Amino acid sequence: MTFGLGFSLMTHKFAQVCVTCLKRHSVDQIKPFLYKLRSFGTDHNDSRGDNSGSDAPVRVSPFSQRTLFGRRRLLCPLERVSELLPEHILSQEVWDLQDTKNTLMKHIKSDTRINVEQDCHNEEIRKGEAPAPAGVSGERPICFGETLLAEYRQKGRLEFRKMFQLKEGLKIQSNWGILAHKDIEGRNAGSISRTSMGIPILIRRPTLEEFTLFMKRGPAIAYPKDASAMLTMMDVTEGDCVLEAGSGSGALSLFLSRAVGCKGSVLSVEIREDHHRRAVLNYQRWRTAWSLRRGEEWPDNVHFHRGDLSTGCLLSGRGFHSVALDMINPHLAFPAVVPLLHSGSVCAIYQANITQVVDLMESLRYSAFPLVCERIVEVQYRDWLVAPSLKKDGTFNRRKASCEANDNSEPSKDTEDLTPDLVPFGDVPYIARPHPEQTGHTAFLVKLRKVLK
Repeated sequence: MTFGLGFSLMTHKFAQVCVTCLKRHSVDQIKPFLYKLRSFGTDHNDSRGDNSGSDAPVRVSPFSQRTLFGRRRLLCPLERVSELLPEHILSQEVWDLQDTKNTLMKHIKSDTRINVEQDCHNEEIRKGEAPAPAGVSGERPICFGETLLAEYRQKGRLEFRKMFQLKEGLKIQSNWGILAHKDIEGRNAGSISRTSMGIPILIRRPTLEEFTLFMKRGPAIAYPKDASAMLTMMDVTEGDCVLEAGSGSGALSLFLSRAVGCKGSVLSVEIREDHHRRAVLNYQRWRTAWSLRRGEEWPDNVHFHRGDLSTGCLLSGRGFHSVALDMINPHLAFPAVVPLLHSGSVCAIYQANITQVVDLMESLRYSAFPLVCERIVEVQYRDWLVAPSLKKDGTFNRRKASCEANDNSEPSKDTEDLTPDLVPFGDVPYIARPHPEQTGHTAFLVKLRKVLK
């Protein structure tokens, strides 16, 4: 502050000395020079050192109205030359150029004001001060107790994703800021919330696939791509009675529960206590989130049991339309499972290593079980990136014109009316390539069918 005050006094003193010298030497046309000297001061209303108050007002150069600090570089050669010339010799084209620039700045300020008003309106909708669009039929506003998914994407790339349970008094903490749970409650799913750093975060309800991927787990889960393939192998339909050996973390149990519906049932058997407990908790958590989301109960059609399937005591008097085995040694459960499997039905087996598949095939060869191996598959997905081609400044690349086009042809009126941000349909090239992050190996699936020999 002391430096700025001293510099201001120095510039005013310097201006007074220069004006005195110029008047002594009878220099003509000193008004533009006086203006430029005074424009270096911090107070443009200060009239000290100026004895020309009785003269007519001077027309100021359109390119000389600048301050010393924060002065931008003049890019136009016409502006640079005009800075060095007196105002009375400037041509009319120079003043017309300044009028054009002023008109353009007015339009920019007007557009900025409209955008600010639109942002304020959106902010009012976000806070509930303005009416928001009606939600999807069957979907309720977000409430405490639900399981939600928060994600942030930048330039089409996923930067942040987290599944959490909405609770009063808690916050979402991330590298992109903090978002309180109370700011999410009462809003519609699929809305945008901003963190303390102003980063937009999408808040939505997870699908069953996403829930199984992000839920708490003990052992490795049956991934959704493998679970869907197993359901297709077993041809599970509504009303079926299915046996699952190896509850794990409960991922496959949830997919089976949705497939059999309210009329069917799933018997899930797990030998380990910690795995059994984790599967039950994940199943109940999904049912609770579903009831809060839809206002109706998820079918309570999965019955978890802890025990050894190879003993056969849990399966007495039952029959199953299909069987899913997720065990290290599934052939040890064949004596108890195969007699209860309907003739012509499928037993799908989930194996992590190919050596386990070899041992399974050897046990089928040696034993006399009425099972035929139909398929051994490994399910693989290949993700792709398809996006428009962009320049370094973020604008779209344009397709090159045809060689037959006439370079001297004038642009059409429709093309001239387009704004710079609006590119006509079909003029933007796209880039397509495999995603750099691909899903690795998960498991081998073996399809066995019971036949009568």
